[in-house]
Amino acid sequence: MTKSLTLIATLALAACGTITTPTTTADVAQRVSSLLPADAILLGEKHDIAEHQQLHQQVTAALAARGQLAALTLEMADLGGSTAGLPRNASDAEVQKALRWNDAGWPWKAYGPAVMTAVAAGVPVLGANLPRSQMRQAMGNNGLDPLLPPAQLQAQQNAIRAGHCNQLPESQIAPMTRIQIARDQTMAQTVAAAVVPGKTVLLLAGGGHVDRALGVPHYLPATLSVKAVEFAPAGAAPAAARGAVFDVAWATAAAPEKDYCAELSKTLKRD
Repeated sequence: MTKSLTLIATLALAACGTITTPTTTADVAQRVSSLLPADAILLGEKHDIAEHQQLHQQVTAALAARGQLAALTLEMADLGGSTAGLPRNASDAEVQKALRWNDAGWPWKAYGPAVMTAVAAGVPVLGANLPRSQMRQAMGNNGLDPLLPPAQLQAQQNAIRAGHCNQLPESQIAPMTRIQIARDQTMAQTVAAAVVPGKTVLLLAGGGHVDRALGVPHYLPATLSVKAVEFAPAGAAPAAARGAVFDVAWATAAAPEKDYCAELSKTLKRD
């Protein structure tokens, strides 16, 4: 597995729906109320904007305070990790161990507050991502391709190209797309399995995974009531311009200026 595979976690199709701007805890609680009832709420973040992780914690707290939160599911932890059975006063270290947390990939200081809010509320936190050990198998599984209609499969492949700054060999596009499909499918299965009637499962993931056109919602049962929320950085192109679909977008601060393509180029050269 090359180091470039770790960059999949940063892929996000920027999009924009009805934009609102949460500014206070009370305002976030009101926004959450507007999304209910829902079997699942999917929050699509950009991983390097601290405000997005702060919103994770606020939304988690708002649902927990209502007694509404059935489970907190995470792109940031692999399938099989779970806090079920831990006490409400479990330590950060105990929770990280239960989730098999990879702090190098997902800084605990960013994501820990939302996780610990759920644990303190007695709500299970579940890893939902495809484990790295299964990624190579997914790359060669062409049976994943038909899970998206042809036009959507092409759109996902284009997103992989763009997300890797058009620097990947064309031979890697289909395998990398299959990993994205497998990850979305795995997250969807985790969310669906955690649904409790009358409550809401919360998923924290990158924006591309929450996109209704291509991501996790595509693999969820049609019988579930699902709300897909994008945290939309200032200056991002509208959803329609990128072919992405969300139920609502919450405007947030702009993403920090960073040359991701230069970083990727260095990584690919090292590989």
